[in-house]
Amino acid sequence: MSFLSLIFLFSLLTLVQSQSQSPRGTFIDCGATVASLIDGRQWLPDSTYVSSGTSKNLTAPNLVPILSTVRSFPLRGNINKKFCYVVPVIRTWKYMVRTTYYYGGVNGRNSPPVFDQIVDGTRWGIVNTTDDYARRMVSYYEGIFVAAGKTMSFCIAANTNTDSDPFISALEFIILGDSLYNSTDFGQYALNLVARHSFGHNGSIIRYPDDQFDRFWEPFVLGNSAMSSFRNVPVSDFWNLPPVKIFETELASRGVEPIEFQWPPASLPNSTYYIALYFANDRGSSSRMFHISINGITYYHNLSVTSDGVAVFATKWLLGGLTNIILTPATESEIGPLINAGEVFNLLLLGGRTLTRDVTALESVKKSLESPPQDWIGDPCLPSQYSWTGVTCSGGPRIRVISLNLSNMGLSGSLSPSIANLTALANVWLGNNSLSGSIPDFSRLKRLEKLHLEDNQFSGEIPLSLGNIDSLRELFLQNNNLTGQVPNSLAGKPGLNLKIFPGNNFSPSPPSGA
Repeated sequence: MSFLSLIFLFSLLTLVQSQSQSPRGTFIDCGATVASLIDGRQWLPDSTYVSSGTSKNLTAPNLVPILSTVRSFPLRGNINKKFCYVVPVIRTWKYMVRTTYYYGGVNGRNSPPVFDQIVDGTRWGIVNTTDDYARRMVSYYEGIFVAAGKTMSFCIAANTNTDSDPFISALEFIILGDSLYNSTDFGQYALNLVARHSFGHNGSIIRYPDDQFDRFWEPFVLGNSAMSSFRNVPVSDFWNLPPVKIFETELASRGVEPIEFQWPPASLPNSTYYIALYFANDRGSSSRMFHISINGITYYHNLSVTSDGVAVFATKWLLGGLTNIILTPATESEIGPLINAGEVFNLLLLGGRTLTRDVTALESVKKSLESPPQDWIGDPCLPSQYSWTGVTCSGGPRIRVISLNLSNMGLSGSLSPSIANLTALANVWLGNNSLSGSIPDFSRLKRLEKLHLEDNQFSGEIPLSLGNIDSLRELFLQNNNLTGQVPNSLAGKPGLNLKIFPGNNFSPSPPSGA
């Protein structure tokens, strides 16, 4: 999590647009009702992307447009339930997802709530803006994700520590170039930003138009900060395409001496991190060579830095607590070490995804229902503590829906035949609702053990195919409007607990041999 001061954010959002192409992607002004043009980008109202929550206006003075509204989601009765934005994306493309939060007292309490944020089936982390808000700071979170489908969901969810309504100010899905952070296995991981700094820089945050992807490079100043005379590093040769501006300042030693500093500034939890450090020699005719160590462990030995610049990556580096970096000049170096910028990301293990066929089937079921559960959006099964209301899923690498329990939910509408595509279902409880129409064909559900459709308004005949489900042990159909005859394959099925009365209007079975 990082933060921006309100003054910084105001100045950054009112920059004059340069001739470079604006960042591409989707920019959502949460809670807004009209679009706005800021810094050459179209910020969209969020009603197209989210179907729950309430738009609220903030009353704090001098707020920039994207901070003047929030979307707030009800806490009451919604612990461990998620509220999701669904955003169209291009499958396999890489996206920087950035969320922005400014509380502004919207809940009437002095401090903002703490809650979770989720991307698809992965719990991204905890949103805790309390300290930032106390300092009148705007909080933002940034992650790098690869789209696994045609949409990505971003969700907010109340956890057991949430004490008032969760909210969000802005949501961005920015398309990144293929080469950026490409040493990461995005099939297994996402990247969660910990820190991104321009060393020696003491001005405003560096972002678009200097950074074509609008990444935020925060200032980082120590006693050995210096301006560099170098301005022409060929950044197109860098995989991560850093902005040229980060090479205008540096941390450099006085003479041929080591540099030692603590970075990132905050203590880190024990985990695995992606690290990228950026260097460019501003004295082209002099040899600059040094060693890099992190917490006493060699990170790179004999790094030769030229005027063309160099970036050194570690894709899986263990860190925990405070991080100490030492740059030690090599024996043959004519001048001391320097460093221009750095990025650190936590490797975020992806939570997986519910099997696409099951997701599609549940979406069809949802469309056939009137007033389905409000949290039926995003991934149905994941994260597991935030699965959809009434949905139980399997574990393991292949996530399937194994149970559906929507009894006593006040549902109406019909039951989509697509429910039969949930082929791992063992139990279906839909009793005591107001569902109508015919009972779909469940014969493809070879594992189905219990089917409860009692106390609804289903009509027509009992499907003959129900009798062909060998695993079926419980079938409750009482108190509907069913007609016709009870199939012999059900009436005489050994081991089946069949309930069809009271209610219904079945015809008598024909005499044997008739």
